Amino acid sequence: MPAVLGLNFHHDTAAALVVDGRIYAAEEERWSGVKHNHPTRKGTLTVPTRALPWCLEAAGIEPEDVDAVWAASMRPNPAAGWWLAEEREELAALLPAPLGEHLRLLSHHTAHVLSGYLLSGHEHAAGLVIDAGGSSLGSDFGPGRERITGYDLWPDRIDRLHQGMPAVLPGPVGPRRVHSSLGHFYRNLARRVIPPGDEPEGSMMALAAFGDPQRYGTHVRELVRLGDEGEVRIDHPWGSADSSTPLLLDGRAWTADNAAEQPEHKRADLAAAVQEVFAEAVVHTARHLQQLTRASTLVFSGGCALNSHLNGRLAADSGFDTLFVAPAPHDAGTAVGAALYGWHYQLGQERLPVPTDAAWGPDPGALPTTMVPPGYHALPHLGPGLAPAVAALLAEHRIVGWVRGQLEFGPRALGHRSILAHPGHAATRDRLNTIKKRAAYRPFAPAVLAEHATEWFVSAGDPFMNRVATVRRCRADRVAAVTHHDGTARVQSVATGHQGLRALLEQFRDLTGLPLLLNTSFNRKGTPILRTAEQAVAAAVELRLDALAVGDTLLLANHVPDPRASSLRTR
Repeated sequence: MPAVLGLNFHHDTAAALVVDGRIYAAEEERWSGVKHNHPTRKGTLTVPTRALPWCLEAAGIEPEDVDAVWAASMRPNPAAGWWLAEEREELAALLPAPLGEHLRLLSHHTAHVLSGYLLSGHEHAAGLVIDAGGSSLGSDFGPGRERITGYDLWPDRIDRLHQGMPAVLPGPVGPRRVHSSLGHFYRNLARRVIPPGDEPEGSMMALAAFGDPQRYGTHVRELVRLGDEGEVRIDHPWGSADSSTPLLLDGRAWTADNAAEQPEHKRADLAAAVQEVFAEAVVHTARHLQQLTRASTLVFSGGCALNSHLNGRLAADSGFDTLFVAPAPHDAGTAVGAALYGWHYQLGQERLPVPTDAAWGPDPGALPTTMVPPGYHALPHLGPGLAPAVAALLAEHRIVGWVRGQLEFGPRALGHRSILAHPGHAATRDRLNTIKKRAAYRPFAPAVLAEHATEWFVSAGDPFMNRVATVRRCRADRVAAVTHHDGTARVQSVATGHQGLRALLEQFRDLTGLPLLLNTSFNRKGTPILRTAEQAVAAAVELRLDALAVGDTLLLANHVPDPRASSLRTR
């Protein structure tokens, strides 16, 4: 029974273990409570001190049973290329024996792309990774770090055949290399658009739907230049982490410090322009990659693959027949990619089946009978009656916390640690944005029974909620709570066998005729998706949810009638 461990020691710290063809994976933030598990100081390494032991315990193995350990490299070292001996020794010293003895490194972008490709089910695929930055490029490509990387992927080989390269710019003491990135570009501009307190990238993507991309489109296109062979050049400093240099538009100086002072309609216009130019640059590179590989499938990963609007555009315009976005395209996903690399390419094991869910983490634990908080009462031991009771609550426009089975890996709630609601009324969206302390323009995603997806949306969506689809106009008024201002929605398709949402969606469809629900992450503002039953109870009380389902127990707010009689009556 081979066992391979994958690790990410940087932000989004995570561990993933592949044993006997099964993935166990968890992010350290779910224990630390610090979103993205950011180190206290840039460049500081963090160890998945609780995620790693959980993986071993859940799989029922000891450290000495692990055959290989792989981690994504991030430490810049221009002379070293992929294999960074000093970094390997430093990381190995942080691990208990004998895990440190087995540790090997692969490039950050390779770990990213394999977290998608090796779960995609496709024999041949082009791979594209775009983020703020990855491993050092080493002597093969010159000084700099991975920013945009293209791959030709096969079961027996990984060929890196496109690399975004640094620009040579004049400097005070001669030429200098500037290695800009599209990830930094998007974040840089987002910080000028979104005031502090809201997550910049996701908020800007949402705000863009309300803007006119033409207002500032010409100016933003001057910052990003597209060249031959998929080349993308970003004027300095707009492709760096510098968000203090003023961006001059309409006689205004835009910086991160004065974002709150800019009129919201102008912020929306700039957001729309940035989103459009960003998408054009990624599509430009993807089309070049299609010409190089002649593949019919594109696998996309890296932080920029979290941009669901971009992914919708890639699916339509990149020239590939199929787009597969990695289940967890952010940096935590490199732990999964590293483990899968060792499993398949090192140990020669068969690739894993294509997942329809990413429920790879811990169970929530049982809900103690002593944990019924004031203002709630418990309906225990509902068993098969839980889904009909919750469906009845949702049909009556109640907002319900839903904690079911193993925790999702990644930034999206996929129906295991979710807040659920009826998708039909815009007022529900507004109430939820108030509950979660989000900007009013932020949309919510629908989870839809896979076989009904194209009845409601122009395309089928994604099992990991990673791309938008256009809502069919004839249906939009019936799902106003999940339809964004631009007529799109970030669709999660729920296949047969999904252990989190499938039975509940079927019950809700039978009651209402709607095969979909509003699905958002179960967390407080600025905190990770919660992990345990105890955390769920505390959050439900703080957020004033109408009900909370954990295991086969339903906690019901005292002002809410018992849904069991209601469900019978509705039927």
